[in-house]
Amino acid sequence: MLILISPAKTLDYSAPNFKESTQPDFQTDTRSLVRIMKKKSAKEIAELMHISDNLAELNDERFKTFQRDFTSENSKQAILAFKGDVYTKIDVEEYSKSDFDFAQEHLRILSGLYGLLKPLDLIQPYRLEMGIKLENKKGKNLYEFWDKKISKAINAAAKGQAIVNLASQEYFKAVHKKSLKSPLINIEFKEYKDDSYKIIGFFAKQARGMMSNFAIKNRITEPEQLKTFNEDGYEYSEKLSSATDWVFVR
Repeated sequence: MLILISPAKTLDYSAPNFKESTQPDFQTDTRSLVRIMKKKSAKEIAELMHISDNLAELNDERFKTFQRDFTSENSKQAILAFKGDVYTKIDVEEYSKSDFDFAQEHLRILSGLYGLLKPLDLIQPYRLEMGIKLENKKGKNLYEFWDKKISKAINAAAKGQAIVNLASQEYFKAVHKKSLKSPLINIEFKEYKDDSYKIIGFFAKQARGMMSNFAIKNRITEPEQLKTFNEDGYEYSEKLSSATDWVFVR
């Protein structure tokens, strides 16, 4: 079983307490995108990403100082660097080496700049959301840039085992579904509000992190085992689910 999650905009580059690391697989593609971004001014970055001037200046500096090689001095493991809503519920501070080893085999992180990341892949700080309209040599956005590369990498990692989609729509759109060679299960989390079940972004993100953490800590390798997930009051809803689209409610 292979779980897919989105990256985070919030990053933490304080010193990691885990030393093992791996290299990202798509470094040539990453460098190609960095070259495009290095040519942009902070003002252009602000307009492209719809962010504040301060954030634009920070990311302008990140791209301008982006280095060719990924080292422990300029990079950090992806699962330790990302700190958004999903990652606040992945308890990496408590992980043992065997937890990291399991995550490295069964979890992948989709990324606008890096394509597809293993948890322990070293990444330099960046912001490049998958949905932005960044023109490049392959097309008018990052979906066209990555094309089927991400799907091929997912196939190689899944080895025919089921793929569990815990990523956002923006990021999963980068996966060419028809190219996948494994069964695909999409998972949604809904809250009961105003007499119906609804997806609430903040809670859904946290739940994706909780389920990822649940799978890692419990060494879950079969999707069916995920139906026992009951953290923070969630439970599997047979009524709202189908064979390939599973819904958890609370």
